[in-house]
Amino acid sequence: MSERALVLAPRGRDAKLAVALLREAGLAAEAVGGIGALVAGLDRGAGLAVVAEEAFRDADLAPLAAWLAAQPPWSDLPFLLLTGRGSGPERNPAAARLWEVLGNASFLERPFHPTTLVSVARAALRGRRRQYEARARLEEVRHAEDALRRANERLEERVAERTQALVEANARLTEQMAERGRVEEQLRQSQKVEAIGQLTGGVAHDFNNLLMAVLGNLALLRKRLPPEDARALRLVEGAMMGAQRGAALTQRLLAFARRQELRPEPVDLRLLVDSMGQLLRRSLGPRVSIAVEAAADLPAALADANQLELALLNLAVNARDAMPEGGRLTISIARLPPGDGPARLRPGDYLSLAVRDEGEGMPAEVVARAVEPFFSTKPLGQGTGLGLSMVHGVARQLGGDLRLSSMVGRGTTAEIILPVAAAAAVPGAGPPAAAAGQERARPARILLVDDDPLVLSGTADMLLDLGHTVVEAESGERALAALRGGVEVDLLATDYAMPGMTGLELARAARGLRPDLPVVLATGFAELAEGAVPAGVPRLAKPYRQDQLEAAIARALPRAAE
Repeated sequence: MSERALVLAPRGRDAKLAVALLREAGLAAEAVGGIGALVAGLDRGAGLAVVAEEAFRDADLAPLAAWLAAQPPWSDLPFLLLTGRGSGPERNPAAARLWEVLGNASFLERPFHPTTLVSVARAALRGRRRQYEARARLEEVRHAEDALRRANERLEERVAERTQALVEANARLTEQMAERGRVEEQLRQSQKVEAIGQLTGGVAHDFNNLLMAVLGNLALLRKRLPPEDARALRLVEGAMMGAQRGAALTQRLLAFARRQELRPEPVDLRLLVDSMGQLLRRSLGPRVSIAVEAAADLPAALADANQLELALLNLAVNARDAMPEGGRLTISIARLPPGDGPARLRPGDYLSLAVRDEGEGMPAEVVARAVEPFFSTKPLGQGTGLGLSMVHGVARQLGGDLRLSSMVGRGTTAEIILPVAAAAAVPGAGPPAAAAGQERARPARILLVDDDPLVLSGTADMLLDLGHTVVEAESGERALAALRGGVEVDLLATDYAMPGMTGLELARAARGLRPDLPVVLATGFAELAEGAVPAGVPRLAKPYRQDQLEAAIARALPRAAE
């Protein structure tokens, strides 16, 4: 009862759907029929309340306000308020007033993805559990106070023998109060980071879809412009560069939220650093000298090589900016001694990839905030504040961590800690990626599924431009209806994150009808667990280009006859 979600949504099937989504995610949920029923349910116990905004219109909120005001000191019941589009507190005075009444409230604009509802509800429930822990701490303090009071009542009889006991009880009480303060501060910080991460990941996911439509249409437009129209080509190229910068920013946001797709594999860190030598020298300029220090016979690290290169480049550029007059940048690779890593890492073997500069350094209060998103000490317009948070997110998602140490006037060391791979890397194994991308897919009839109309239209245009025939569907249900209706297709290309039925569920259902049907799965971030995608199903990371789409289709379709 203490962890259930009470759902109040008077219109249509909103309440039933929300309860079903939460229960499917393993959360206890119950629908209530009004403000009175909500207050009665809160009296019996609840972990959070999910309320549609319209439930509060023209309703008497006095019973709810009285219940909230009567909460004990440890309690701050979280509310998840479902609002209409554009009805957030920034643009809606009524919503702002609700915020004042509810207190601990999060706003979620509709329509939203089911994953967003579940993730925000889980975050709120984690905060509620922390409140229950605080309640237990307060109970311990109260019991200690009761014991102290009883001891005082018998003070005249046992003053001598109880003096030491009273001193010890007071020491325990002081320690408990200090511990409660530390727990509350940790709770606030964890809730803040969790909320920012959820918001960041959701925004970046939606932004990926927008960039998908922009980049795809610009690419098609560029192909249709006459070569002699240099000004139009230049304008299109500028727009594409801006969209690509937006895609890079989105990847940084997803890295901070730990929701971008990573492909961990054994990576030789020394070879990776050596291969980046020319890029680093061009990026850092002539005033910065680079030194590499690597121990001999190091094992391979478990990492995503592309993301690790981006992280290393971010650290190197930060080091360059910290040395405006130039200096020495040292990249060191070593094996961490047992127990030398951060305490939150799992037991095991780890490698350290450290970037050390001789720059200005940072005070302790700046180091403490350095990995916060959008925090930057650079002047306005010279940094996004996402570089270190991106590196930190990638390291944590790979099972490692980012460790910073700095002294003002003596430089900074940023250390990426990565787990050791179970198997050694095999340099040069496998065909080069470019070769696979050069294969052309034969013309095919493709069933294209995406719930976003812009992405659906843009991708269809790219496929038509490649010579394919396209059958469009806005949902998994419509795609299955087309297959059951006898529509003949050579391949299914579907987005993963769709309401009602995910792309993975659609692929399984489609192969139940057509076991030999090739499938291509597109995704905006790493919402798929490892091994969830069947073997032989190519995955496309949004936003993707036309050549990447063509390469994925070529891998999925049987090769065209010579």
